[in-house]
Amino acid sequence: MTPPSLATVLAKLAAVGIDIPPGRVGLDSYGDTPESSSELVALIREGRKRAGTSLLWSHEVEGEPLPEVGDVDVVVDHEGEPVAVTRVTSVFVVPFAEVDAAYAALEGEGDGSLAHWRDAHWDVFGRECARIGRVPTEDMPVVCCAFELLAVVPDACGAS
Repeated sequence: MTPPSLATVLAKLAAVGIDIPPGRVGLDSYGDTPESSSELVALIREGRKRAGTSLLWSHEVEGEPLPEVGDVDVVVDHEGEPVAVTRVTSVFVVPFAEVDAAYAALEGEGDGSLAHWRDAHWDVFGRECARIGRVPTEDMPVVCCAFELLAVVPDACGAS
């Protein structure tokens, strides 16, 4: 899927009355398959998922800036349709093995345990490392980003 333009997504949000607060605004997506995207989007929309983790190496390869506190993200689903608006409340980079149980619980996935977080993210980061030509290690740097949910986009927003 080719990601939509930010302008297109912001126009869709404006059409349903969702205003974006001032600050750095970007697009964000979750999951590396349509199935995982749908699952993670549902968790964000219900307020259970309040954090997301990315691989620092991917940011470096893609030339993407790291998130910053106050950033506003329009979350898009696997089809590129806006589903939620979030604002970053904290960001830190740690080795994979140093992510703790409190942060894993913020991610809201599975049973919320650190063991589930590590298993699920090891698989995802393993695929991401293969994509960028790296080998996953316990000390690979991950970007831990907590957020607050500002708006849930009505389901019909992306319908044409």
